[in-house]
Amino acid sequence: MHNRAFTVLSKNLRIIASNAKLSLSSGSSYSPVQKQQTAFHSSSNNNNSSSSPIGSPTRVQKLIASQSDPLLAKEIFDYASLQPNFRHNYSTYLILILKFGRSKHFSLLDDLLRRLKSESQPITPTLFSYLIKIYGEANLPDKALNTFYTMLQFNIKPLTKHLNRILQILVSHRNYLRPAFDLFKDAHKHDVFPDTKSYNILMRAFCLNGDISIAYTLFNKMFKRDVVPDIESYRILMQALCRKSQVNGAVDLLEDMLNKGFVPDSLTYTTLLNSLCRKKKLREAYKLLCRMKVKGCNPDIVHYNTVILGFCREGRAHDACKVIDDMQANGCLPNLVSYRTLVNGLCHLGMLDEATKYVEEMLSKGFSPHFAVIHALVKGLCNVGRIEEACRILTKSLEHREAPHKDTWMIIIPQICDADDSVLEEVLKIEIKGDTRIVDAGIGLEDYLIRKIRAKTRKF
Repeated sequence: MHNRAFTVLSKNLRIIASNAKLSLSSGSSYSPVQKQQTAFHSSSNNNNSSSSPIGSPTRVQKLIASQSDPLLAKEIFDYASLQPNFRHNYSTYLILILKFGRSKHFSLLDDLLRRLKSESQPITPTLFSYLIKIYGEANLPDKALNTFYTMLQFNIKPLTKHLNRILQILVSHRNYLRPAFDLFKDAHKHDVFPDTKSYNILMRAFCLNGDISIAYTLFNKMFKRDVVPDIESYRILMQALCRKSQVNGAVDLLEDMLNKGFVPDSLTYTTLLNSLCRKKKLREAYKLLCRMKVKGCNPDIVHYNTVILGFCREGRAHDACKVIDDMQANGCLPNLVSYRTLVNGLCHLGMLDEATKYVEEMLSKGFSPHFAVIHALVKGLCNVGRIEEACRILTKSLEHREAPHKDTWMIIIPQICDADDSVLEEVLKIEIKGDTRIVDAGIGLEDYLIRKIRAKTRKF
């Protein structure tokens, strides 16, 4: 297929050469790479085009760029190279290199790089930015690392952004953490100086690898080398400390941030609040929640829900009620997670009146009660014999088109069967649809009624 296509193109190119013109279809268009490289068309190339039998390098560049098959593009490139008085421009090299890289023809890419170097073409750092990206997407950390030194061979000074991209690729592979660290330490020998992002990349990698001490060393060296840490620098260490359950150290870092004038972001506070709650330091978590607004970060629904969950998990749902009141006073409205967590916590403590109040508050605000909320409250009410209230809650759930779970039916149906006829009549008025899942409870209900009938029969 390639040979047939090349034969046609070769014939066309010969005809064009005899007429000293190269005809391109009007459909050919510049790629983003071509547009970026237009500035590199030198005057010498334009002079050469008049004596070249196949036209200017720019026209050949357009033809190569229009090819979807990289091997066919290479044949056109090679054919043009053989023509007298013809020299490809830098943009053509760049386009073909990118075609090889994206199609994973890396041996052809390496050959073209060597040829580019031998022809002493003017090179820009943009080429290597593309190469690093290509090697990263192809999962080739070795080639990404070698790109740094290839730039030096081309007399191109790597930029800090090149260093950071290479480091990011290397640390994404655990086996390349040491080579990444070595490159980081040696970069200054080539007048490439790591910035805050460079330190953050390595700090995060070492923290995820469990080497917090090395990350701390890097953090401290930032100050010695006049590199200013940012919020992310602190957060990386704080998250690592929290994962190690060293929440006191994370709190100390927060104080250091605040003393240095940093305003912690939402994620930083979420990390700390979650860690404090898991360590059962609920008083400290609540104090931090109240302190956030004063320090320039308004608590959001995630922060409040984290503390609500912490209180409920430790059997302190009554304190969680205060958090819900606080959040509404601060203009942050509770969501379904807030209510579900709180109602479950209140039911677990037997605080059914309070739980009922919050369920009704949910409904008044237009929330559709989650079946887990209904189940917890119905179960709690049935356990203490408050069947009528349980039925009322179930009725409201159905009115809001929320289908109770089959376990809820299994709890309430036996209670209804034991209740007086008036309660049963009221429940039977409920419109039961397919999505109420009562069919799932049917087998259990049948077994229950059979047992009840047999018990009555034995009495007689």
